[in-house]
Amino acid sequence: MHITQKALNLHFDYIKNMADLNKKQIEEGKETVEFFKDLDQKAFNVEQGLEKHSKTIGIVFGVLILAVLGFFGYKQFIVGPQNEEATKSFLTAQANLSKGDNDLALGGKSAANPGFVGTYNEYSATDAGKLAAYNAGLIEFKKGNFQKAYDMLDKFSSDNKTLMAMKYGAMADCSANLNRSDDALANMDKAATASKDAYTTYYFTKKAGMLALSLNKKAEAKKYFATIDEKYQDYDNGQSDAYIEMTKYY
Repeated sequence: MHITQKALNLHFDYIKNMADLNKKQIEEGKETVEFFKDLDQKAFNVEQGLEKHSKTIGIVFGVLILAVLGFFGYKQFIVGPQNEEATKSFLTAQANLSKGDNDLALGGKSAANPGFVGTYNEYSATDAGKLAAYNAGLIEFKKGNFQKAYDMLDKFSSDNKTLMAMKYGAMADCSANLNRSDDALANMDKAATASKDAYTTYYFTKKAGMLALSLNKKAEAKKYFATIDEKYQDYDNGQSDAYIEMTKYY
């Protein structure tokens, strides 16, 4: 159940397209809107009891003002600069990866070359920092350092469900190489259910079925293959019936 070089390249190409600052700005704009929606609701609730609790409301209003100032101060003076620096660091590591220098891309050994590891360590709260952990995990996997790969991948999180599916799939492969069968199947199941993208779901459902079959967990394997037969026949070229049959004799 190994990740092939082609699959790793697909992972890295996907990550490269994620480094889009305009999209980042849009997402931050959405966060601002949601922040003020929440404040508006609080303000509405406050107004209802204004006459009865005028003194208390004055205190609450002061707290809300401080919250607004704190929010924008954090976004402008901490998150903003950190995102910019994190993106620069990430793209430098990505350039080294594109050149085929995995060690330089991985980095983490000196301040002069932070690489993906250093980018995560320094900017773990940013999107670029989280993506750096993901890339570092894939490089460690390629180098055969499966526990290090697992640990780095485990640090990654994203609202992108397809990317999360790929994370869990890679973690499952790490566990399989570390002979942690139950953990491998648990993560592959997460990979199979994390995304709404049809092909991604099919791909990891099939891998989960094959892994379950190799572990002699025939009932679980049949469940995965039956899902493919029911929902993803267009991708499977009719192989699901053969897989289901295999669960009877394997």
